[in-house]
Amino acid sequence: MLLSRSLKLAVLGFALIAGGCDRESRETAQPQAADGAAAGSKPAGTFDRSHFDRSHRGTQLPDFVLSDTLGNKIRLADFRGKPLLLNLWATWCAPCVVELPMLDRLAGSKAGALKVLTVSQDTGQPEKVAAFLKDRGIRQLEPWLDPENNLSFHYATGTLPTTVLYDAQGREVWRFVGGHDWTGGDTAAMLAEGLE
Repeated sequence: MLLSRSLKLAVLGFALIAGGCDRESRETAQPQAADGAAAGSKPAGTFDRSHFDRSHRGTQLPDFVLSDTLGNKIRLADFRGKPLLLNLWATWCAPCVVELPMLDRLAGSKAGALKVLTVSQDTGQPEKVAAFLKDRGIRQLEPWLDPENNLSFHYATGTLPTTVLYDAQGREVWRFVGGHDWTGGDTAAMLAEGLE
């Protein structure tokens, strides 16, 4: 039985709230630390294998179309030819926000060898995403959007952030579900699997 798009969005929204990040609200959704990050949202310095998934290894990169806040479009399939680190995030997701500066630095340090593509799962106010990145000093990451939440449905993890590594042929290497310290020592070994 096929579910309507509205029902799928409702189920996805509930899963994200129950399984990971809380949507932005008037009251702070998650306790705040002194630095403004949600308490417990900073990725641990040690690698958590329970968030690491290789069960989809070899699956082809989906051919979805993304847009930016100006209406420009890109196809994910156009990224074949270079390894791709695809990160799903949202402005209301504390662990996602903690990762953004680390992913920005990674994008700068791996330019030419690895494309770091962050895709916002925010809906309703696309202009908010570009401003959000700019306000946080994010320079390497572009404000790409997935307005239909096709990627969330495709990966079906129910948690943000979700990060997927693809090799140069557009084949999935692994998924990491949840926050990660992208500056940690284990990151180089993780990425090496897709850069071979």
